[in-house]
Amino acid sequence: MFKKIQIILEMIKFEHTIFALPFAFTAALMAANGLPSWRQIFWITAAMVGARSAAMGFNRWADRRIDAENPRTKMRALPLGLVSPQQVVVFTAVASTLFIIAAYELNPLALYLSPIALGTVFFYSYTKRFTFLSHAFLGLAIAGAPLGAWIAVTGRLNAPALVLGVAVLFWLLGFDVLYAIQDIDFDRKTGLHSIPQRFGIRRSLWMARISHAITMTALFWISTLLPLDGYYMAGVIIALCLIVYEHGLVKENDLSKLNTAFFNMNGYISVAIFIFTLCDVLL
Repeated sequence: MFKKIQIILEMIKFEHTIFALPFAFTAALMAANGLPSWRQIFWITAAMVGARSAAMGFNRWADRRIDAENPRTKMRALPLGLVSPQQVVVFTAVASTLFIIAAYELNPLALYLSPIALGTVFFYSYTKRFTFLSHAFLGLAIAGAPLGAWIAVTGRLNAPALVLGVAVLFWLLGFDVLYAIQDIDFDRKTGLHSIPQRFGIRRSLWMARISHAITMTALFWISTLLPLDGYYMAGVIIALCLIVYEHGLVKENDLSKLNTAFFNMNGYISVAIFIFTLCDVLL
């Protein structure tokens, strides 16, 4: 059993939870204008781990036949038969239960909205079958991280939370477009939809840049809505530099550094925003 769990955690790239978790903590810091309670931090973390694990487990299950045909993904655990579809369904159900329990422990609004949050992340897995805007649906799903954390602390939604949600939505949309370039030929062959498949590499690169420009605009905007000072702005400027560097790694005629741009830079961006927001509210 433990071996199967280990395989599933590797399959869903559990360590990549770090992508969205810092944005959830950033929202919690902003909402509390300081440190949330340790109880809130614990249950926000549990909710994030549960939601992302459920989303990735469901995605791998929903895409298991597609993954088996894609040269990039055919070595994943489900196509190889290292775990069964039924085992992944059970794992997804357990992770979903963890998310709902965490929402219950936080506050009533978080609990009431938890089915909508799960429905959104599950629905994303099917969107590439009928729309090139699948990246936006993924962005919307990940934007639930800061929105949910804000609700967890305050029990309501405020304008700064919505602006941070927009920042995360376009942050995710931009780098998911870059990531999807890897599958452009496969998507065209099988009839799956994506921005690269629809518009080509050059236009996709520009759409990713525009998306990240919107992200940076939203992050700067937040500083006018909340009592944030120089530390937060320093974090935003560092994030801007990382985004510029990320796009410098990916060129129309050279995609060799695409994985570096996706896996490393985006983790650094979310962590930088969190660390400097933490410094701002504490110092």
